[in-house]
Amino acid sequence: MTEQRFLRWGIIGAGDIVRKRVAPAIRDLPNCELTAIARANADRAEEFAREFGAKRWYANWRGLLGDAEIDAVYIATPVYLHAPQTIAAAEAGKHVLCEKPMAMSAAECDTMIAACAANGVKLGIAYYRRFYPVLSRVRELITSGELGRPVAAQINSFEYVDIAPDDPRHWFLEKAKNGGGPMMDFGCHRLEVLANLFGTVRRMSSLTANIEWKDREVEDTAVATLEFDAGPIATVTVTHGALEPQDTLDIFFTSGSIHIPVLNRGDIRIVSKSGEKNESLPAAANTDEPLIADFTEAVLNDRGPTVGGETGREIARLIDEIYRD
Repeated sequence: MTEQRFLRWGIIGAGDIVRKRVAPAIRDLPNCELTAIARANADRAEEFAREFGAKRWYANWRGLLGDAEIDAVYIATPVYLHAPQTIAAAEAGKHVLCEKPMAMSAAECDTMIAACAANGVKLGIAYYRRFYPVLSRVRELITSGELGRPVAAQINSFEYVDIAPDDPRHWFLEKAKNGGGPMMDFGCHRLEVLANLFGTVRRMSSLTANIEWKDREVEDTAVATLEFDAGPIATVTVTHGALEPQDTLDIFFTSGSIHIPVLNRGDIRIVSKSGEKNESLPAAANTDEPLIADFTEAVLNDRGPTVGGETGREIARLIDEIYRD
């Protein structure tokens, strides 16, 4: 029997991120095949499938899970659907790569992890910044100790977001569907960055507020402060209300500092007692491609994905604490 060396994918949900990054990555990777798309609008599902070379399309995601030619699914639907769709996919014998945040709560994450384990399928979560070369460089500097001990870290993530009620993306502002505002949406990415760099959170506190939009169901601004077992106190500030975009990471050490003005761009300034230097370590042109390549190799080689369900569960636990405060 010939060993399978490619993975047949189905995608559930076909919004902007899937169109721009996920579908192109699956289409372009040599060991992947885009087999089917599921989207509630059948005409748009067909259009999407034809655009990216998928063999089939479904208006009902359960139909896609019944497709015997699909090995793995990418779930790119609103957050409240992640848990039920992941559990159904696992029960159908499909490996799952799920969009972030993993679920509405850590408790839901537990049900997803249990379902995948019970059915012998892999579970990955789409925290694609784990594969940024600039963050690998930061980890290297932390591990080497050449800048001393990390003392404080600061992240700002600002994106002006005002979505009209009739916009298909309005679910991002609905608590029952998204669970929260900017901390849930893109703050989770920054929490994952910090957890990956510094490990276990010892204690934390937070504040959420509606400053620009008083009548929103979810916060428009939030701040979380985290103390890590490995060292620093870190702050994450996120907002939908600031006009100026921000995507920063600054880490201060006992013998230097690291400054990344735009995390998604990959430029880094390293300050030490001997001076400072600038480096440029850009992410892949398609930022999702390394994530999907890693998950594909994990399935084909029967290993755990680099960003698995336990990572997603830990970030969900932190978000639970932030909103509980």
